[in-house]
Amino acid sequence: MADINRARLRGQLVENYDGLIRQLTRRLGSSDFAHEALHDTFLRLDRVTDAVAVRSPANYIFRTAINIAKDRQKARNYRVGATEIDALLDVCDDGPDPARVVEARSEIEAFKRALAELPERPREVLRSISIEGKPPHEVAARLQVSIRTVEGDLKLALSHCAECLGHALTYRLGGPRPRS
Repeated sequence: MADINRARLRGQLVENYDGLIRQLTRRLGSSDFAHEALHDTFLRLDRVTDAVAVRSPANYIFRTAINIAKDRQKARNYRVGATEIDALLDVCDDGPDPARVVEARSEIEAFKRALAELPERPREVLRSISIEGKPPHEVAARLQVSIRTVEGDLKLALSHCAECLGHALTYRLGGPRPRS
């Protein structure tokens, strides 16, 4: 007596397979999609119990296939397509390439060596003005020298570092550019 619903539903599906495919194809708009939905329906029939009698097996099978097709369509809409994946993977990497990193590290080491070769006061002037952003008059007051001496020490330090690094030093009129 057990599995009566399951047996009736499978029998109905086998007997009316072609008719169900035609109905589903019209409803879903695709023969392939109809076949997939009906195949999944067949697999789902294994879960049917005899707790409640199925009055219309043909309608039950059709309704189940439509629901499966709707669920599949929703799942497809949530998935990311191949073109979207390509677009996500084609993100430009703004980070430096390994060769540029090695070059920058080498330049930093050369700059450190150039700083170490400088006398203490020009090195302190360069660090205070260029790195810490202190104004020349403040550096002059702290070192107890004139602003002109600070400017001369800065020029000496910049020239020495540019020469050690192989960079051309550009002189501008009007002193250093104000920091924003």
